[in-house]
Amino acid sequence: MGDLERKIFGTDGVRGRANQYPMTPETVLKLAQAVAQEFQKNPGNHGIVIGKDTRLSGYMVESALTAGFISMGMNVFLVGPLPTPAISMLTRSLRADLGVMISASHNPAEDNGLKFFGPDGFKLDDAVQDRIESYFKENKPSGLASPLNLGHARRIDDAQGRYIEFVKNAFPKGLRLDGLKIVVDCANGGAYKVAPTVFWELGAEVISIGNAPNGININQNCGAMHPEFLIETLKAHQADIGIALDGDADRVIMVDEKGTLINGDFLLAAIATSWSQKNKLQKNGIISTIMSNLGLEHYLASQGLHLVRTNVGDRYVSEYMRLHGYNVGGEQSGHIILGEAATTGDGLMAALQVLALLVEDQKPASYLSSLFTPYPQILKNVKGVKKSSLKDSSVLSMIQNLQDSLGNKGRLIVRPSGTEDVIRIMAEGEDPHMIEGFIVDLIEVLEEKR
Repeated sequence: MGDLERKIFGTDGVRGRANQYPMTPETVLKLAQAVAQEFQKNPGNHGIVIGKDTRLSGYMVESALTAGFISMGMNVFLVGPLPTPAISMLTRSLRADLGVMISASHNPAEDNGLKFFGPDGFKLDDAVQDRIESYFKENKPSGLASPLNLGHARRIDDAQGRYIEFVKNAFPKGLRLDGLKIVVDCANGGAYKVAPTVFWELGAEVISIGNAPNGININQNCGAMHPEFLIETLKAHQADIGIALDGDADRVIMVDEKGTLINGDFLLAAIATSWSQKNKLQKNGIISTIMSNLGLEHYLASQGLHLVRTNVGDRYVSEYMRLHGYNVGGEQSGHIILGEAATTGDGLMAALQVLALLVEDQKPASYLSSLFTPYPQILKNVKGVKKSSLKDSSVLSMIQNLQDSLGNKGRLIVRPSGTEDVIRIMAEGEDPHMIEGFIVDLIEVLEEKR
């Protein structure tokens, strides 16, 4: 299949191996021109915000994007290394047509990607992405600027400060973090400067790790995907709480004073409970994905709240929140969206909301991990199986039989990966041995379809 026949957009923008299709300079430049065609439809001057994390390949991709947009007569604002949610915020603040974050999120440094935000700060919907795909597949971009009408590029030197103030403004007025000792793992990524500064300015004693990026160590044995050193550091310093971001800081997980991991489900439970008690929670419920633990759903029900599930991906959570008027949503992985302040997952903002409720109620971080008991949940990936196998009658029948056996005391989710040639299986239930057996049986049937 030729490059122009492949689908560019995945479940969360564009992603791939750096300097390999689609993350090559040639493809990125062509994609920028295709994106420009979509956003040139509106009259007036056009501005594009471009940010990045700390990957070595970010320099290459940033230059290719800039060249593509300038060739179409669009002006570029370069803001350098920042969290993904900062690009969403700056796109709105600068009244830009588009924001682009150069990042592969929690992936290793060898990968890179592009996340796109519209003028409203929300990720582009499927219809817009489809039109951009069609422009990309044309042989020649339409709308190339004349020599005297090329765009220009400007670096926004105070972008970090703007984002720091934006995040702090979502923290309760008059509240401080004095007396709290916090370990912050920045994943050697986009938040390596702003995250420690935010907590320090609010009064916390901050111990920073994962804050020395060198271009190739982003997410490497650190951050939300690898919290082992965070736990070790927390215990060594007898800190009150640990906070781990991923490479582009749109997700967060925490560690309590005992070293217990606190994932996004517990953070959602805590925020929902606190906001409900303060009459801040809209619609009496929250939005999460099919991957959130059944324990969270049962806990919310015990509090008189409900959980609505969407497909995997914070973009789908955000879209549902916006369409139906919810103001809290997120994923088990730590993408937490606070709709009144942000349009996408923001690890720093979510962490501050959790710290606020702990300080206000004078509770230790272990309160978070005590909210509910998660059901045992097992995740497996089956490689080399075609997506079409999930339409096979024998596979469908087995999935249905297994789900019937679980009843309302468990769940079985089988789905194709949006970025890899992989079938993902998630099973949860009261009896871990039973669900492990279910998964083994299902994998055998899937592997027969190779």
